[in-house]
Amino acid sequence: MIPPNIKSLILDMDGVLWRGDAPIGDLPRIFARIASRGLAVAFATNNGTRTPEQYAARLASFGVQVEPWQVVTSALAVAELLDRAIPPFPVSEMGGPRGVARPVFAIGEAGVMNALRDKGFEPLPVERAAEAQAVVMGIDRQINFEKMAAAALLVRRGLPFFATNSDKTFPTPRGEIPGAGAWVAVIVTATGVEPIYAGKPAPYLLELARQRLGTPKEETLVVGDRLETDIAGGQAAGMPAALVLSGVSTREQGEAWRPRIDVMAEDLGELVE
Repeated sequence: MIPPNIKSLILDMDGVLWRGDAPIGDLPRIFARIASRGLAVAFATNNGTRTPEQYAARLASFGVQVEPWQVVTSALAVAELLDRAIPPFPVSEMGGPRGVARPVFAIGEAGVMNALRDKGFEPLPVERAAEAQAVVMGIDRQINFEKMAAAALLVRRGLPFFATNSDKTFPTPRGEIPGAGAWVAVIVTATGVEPIYAGKPAPYLLELARQRLGTPKEETLVVGDRLETDIAGGQAAGMPAALVLSGVSTREQGEAWRPRIDVMAEDLGELVE
């Protein structure tokens, strides 16, 4: 079902590779088939709670061996965007403040915090929020009123505002819970300011993954289960897109989607066979 010109795949994770703690299909066999067809693979997820190393470990637990560089999360993408927007402190001929981290106020979990630190940012606690140069929001399962209040005050003050993604819900074994986009909406309501989004359907996350693969857009197939994020993101990035029906969106929704989807399959296994 994969078009013959495709040389690489960018795969979403939740709803494509697994649901909750259960893999979707025989993942080792599926990835062996992908390898036998000579297709390069990267993973692009709006879920920025985990680090690439943690995602690689999770795939290994399902019998699939990948390298952390193949995993691009919305946390990595938002750190890249922030790095472009806020240049490092200048270094004078006498040495200057080399190594001084750029302070930001971030709401998020390990994936966001590690990605920011790797780019030379210092995520500040609420008590030091006033020192921040920007605000970053992702999903945070330890969120509280003080964090939200600090973020709102900083955004109202005019600081640059970034968010990992606009997903309104986050899948769990118990069902859909409020996602990053739901919490971001609180700040948008309180400030009237929309953030710059790094994750799908904005094209930046997928473009970052494609650059790592090194294939042209027309030879890179985006595979996902959500029309409004994965498919819309692939189309916005100028890449062909495949909808798998193993997650959120249905066949009826996929058939009604415009622009038309390039490929639809029941799951990743059917797609690569």
